[in-house]
Amino acid sequence: MSDVYVIGTNMIRFGRYPQRTVEDLGAEAALLALQDAGLGIRDMQALYCGNVGEANRSVGQRILQQIGQTGIPVVNTANACATGATAFREGWIGIKSGLYDLVLCIGVEQMGRGLLGGGSSYAGVPTEGLVGSGTMPSMFASLGMEHSRKYGTTFEQFARVSVKNHHHSTLNDKAMYRFETPLEQVMEAEMIAFPLTKLMCSVNVDGAAAAIVCSECRTRELGLMDRAVRVRASILKSDPYTAHNLALLDFNTITRHAADAAYEMAGVGPGELELIELHDCFATAELMHYENLRICGDGEAGALIDSGETGLGGRIPVNVSGGLLSKGHPLGATGLANIYEVVTQLRGEAGARQVDGARIGMTHVVGAGSSCAIHILEKA
Repeated sequence: MSDVYVIGTNMIRFGRYPQRTVEDLGAEAALLALQDAGLGIRDMQALYCGNVGEANRSVGQRILQQIGQTGIPVVNTANACATGATAFREGWIGIKSGLYDLVLCIGVEQMGRGLLGGGSSYAGVPTEGLVGSGTMPSMFASLGMEHSRKYGTTFEQFARVSVKNHHHSTLNDKAMYRFETPLEQVMEAEMIAFPLTKLMCSVNVDGAAAAIVCSECRTRELGLMDRAVRVRASILKSDPYTAHNLALLDFNTITRHAADAAYEMAGVGPGELELIELHDCFATAELMHYENLRICGDGEAGALIDSGETGLGGRIPVNVSGGLLSKGHPLGATGLANIYEVVTQLRGEAGARQVDGARIGMTHVVGAGSSCAIHILEKA
């Protein structure tokens, strides 16, 4: 089976676009990615589109109506927060199987205002029966409190995640918010669900990102190997059954399940990663995922954030894009925006936020329901 490469990728600046449609945003990201690869829509053999909010309205086909209806097959995906990463994985499968040589993957979303999961359902998943008031903030607050109970993790350590990611965002002109937040400001912000203040919650925004996925043979024919990034692992998992699944969605178990499979497929260990874009939907989640992704031992996440090793210039920079806490979290686009960030870093094109010498990176996203997608990427 052929190796699979990303040969083009881009994203629009995440923000609020009330005067535009979902297909407008998706079309813009698609054209930017095609331009990055030096290709056109006629070169694409298939389209995979991720979107949650309008999943039953053929968003992929509507995007093609704007950029060129060439008759190619279109697959629309919806998989909670893992939607964009699922679309990317479907494109990877199409290339890996030998069915296609060039495919276009798009993730796009328009989000309402307010807190993630603040309504009666979250990405189509009923929230009745979840901990707290049935919202994502209360759920991740409870998970953070459990981590504190077991390991002594402090409110201040959770808050440091936001300080770090907000700092990173000041270096990313595609992030929704670009400002520093000193530790005291994060801790003194409006309390949403202890230990999560408002500045420790991800941002609901509109956004779109896209990637061109290609076979090795075609990548070489196009002369694009010098900027290509190889997909060493593409993993999508659902949560294995445990009794507590019936009362509490386990984002820890599913991430560990997927991470172990990704390391095995890629033939690398966590110590070989040089950057990670992980699913920081809330500050508590980022700390837990340090342990879930094996970049530190159980109970060591608090000390890791204190050490500065997950900041730009540290041993293993995490969310140098600003993460969901600053860049924003448009559900269908998040997974592909993570791909864009890591590919840009591995190409050495990230500017002021560049991770020096980065050659191997990981993307991670987890969605209620449950789903977890992990990709390990390597500079060609």
